[in-house]
Amino acid sequence: MTILASKRSLFAAVLLFGLLAMTARSATDPDLWWHLRTGQWIVETGHVPHSDPFSFTRAGRTWVAQEWLSEIIFYQLWTHAGPAALIVFASLVTTLGFLILYARCPVQPHYAAALTVLGAFASASCWGARPQMFTFTLASLLLWLIERGLMEPGKARPRLLLWIPPLFLLWLNLHAGFALGLAILILYATGLVCEAIAGTTPWSQARPLILRALAITAVCFALVPLNPSGAQLYRYPFDTLRSSGMRSFIVEWLSPNFHRLLYFPFLLDLLLLLVALNYSRSSLKARTLLPLLFATLAALDAVRHIPIFILFAIPVIAAALPASSISLLPPRPIPARRRPAFHTTALVLLAAFAIVRWTSLARSQPATQASLFPQKAVAFLKVNPLPDRLFAYYDWGGYVIWQLAPQYRVFSDGRADLYSRGILHKSMDTLGLLHDSWRSVLDNWNVQTILVPPNTALAQALLLDPGWRPCYRDHQAIVFTRKG
Repeated sequence: MTILASKRSLFAAVLLFGLLAMTARSATDPDLWWHLRTGQWIVETGHVPHSDPFSFTRAGRTWVAQEWLSEIIFYQLWTHAGPAALIVFASLVTTLGFLILYARCPVQPHYAAALTVLGAFASASCWGARPQMFTFTLASLLLWLIERGLMEPGKARPRLLLWIPPLFLLWLNLHAGFALGLAILILYATGLVCEAIAGTTPWSQARPLILRALAITAVCFALVPLNPSGAQLYRYPFDTLRSSGMRSFIVEWLSPNFHRLLYFPFLLDLLLLLVALNYSRSSLKARTLLPLLFATLAALDAVRHIPIFILFAIPVIAAALPASSISLLPPRPIPARRRPAFHTTALVLLAAFAIVRWTSLARSQPATQASLFPQKAVAFLKVNPLPDRLFAYYDWGGYVIWQLAPQYRVFSDGRADLYSRGILHKSMDTLGLLHDSWRSVLDNWNVQTILVPPNTALAQALLLDPGWRPCYRDHQAIVFTRKG
């Protein structure tokens, strides 16, 4: 093994254990709970739901459960090994995506590792036990396969492209982000066509690459119906992107707020990218520039797309760095005979830190879960049956589904793609008493049970309303039911 290869492997090992600790998060995402309940539904019934079984506002309406395979995986992990398994699994999947990104950086290992960590910080807001982590890692792997399989003649390994269709088939059953894979392939092929037209790449070189890219794209496009929802999945990603409910109420579908420190690493990546484009040692090819522009616009449009931007931007930034093996550390800071022991000790400590981090999150899971979700109020509803039409605080909707379905059905929950903008607006307006029609919302939908935090405007109004009575209350939640 060469010295460079040895250094790259060492930094990859350091990144592995460091990122395993960094990307670990408690399993408390508000959407996790309805994912778990859907996974349970699929396992117990043996089929994927095609209509909504959990709410009374959309009961019987078409529901595309496009994350069904992710939900089965989550439910099985949770059932057989508890939240700790889900925490570790999510961390492993996310870390794999960053390690592939590290391997794609054409620069010295210490630079590649530093940029990968910066990219990890920039996308930290999207980490967690969520199906979209599969999109991040599979997109990272797809880019690696494209770059290795569609390089210039003589350097390419076309057989790697054969892995893309099975990868895509897995992807489209895990998360609707599979549409990103098709977009990447189309943009790459378009970039090659632009290069051929502009004369930056000879047509004799571009033509076979274009044909391969288009062939793979056609195969992947034909695979889309191979999922429980069939051909509906062709339009589902577009319906989601156009969903006004998503873009109005879900924070991660909003543009990043650069006034928050959380998004400073992303801003730094953007600035580094601009510098890299200006001072790059060679001009950027259209096959790289078009997908990069697409990812940049997507990340500026919605927070949830920042990890995808990182996959495109970090290699471009890395390519603009010095090609020489300049080290950030003094030469030979450790005697050669002591280096193996030093490296081993460092890796053991990092591995121990990752394990401690996982253990700490697993132990604190019950307390964290109890602080975010109304466990005692839900326990009360389990043993004291009330009318099943339940209006719950929006962030608690998924938790209510996990704990109380099918005994109770919710007004709305985190599945914003399922609910119309009108229903989500009514939910938010009613919670905040933003309109005088809040009583008519509850009456028209025949809401009979309400679960909300005591400090909400709705709770305060219902305490004064003679038509409602509180039947449970603690510091976190209050339960109301209609009188009579």
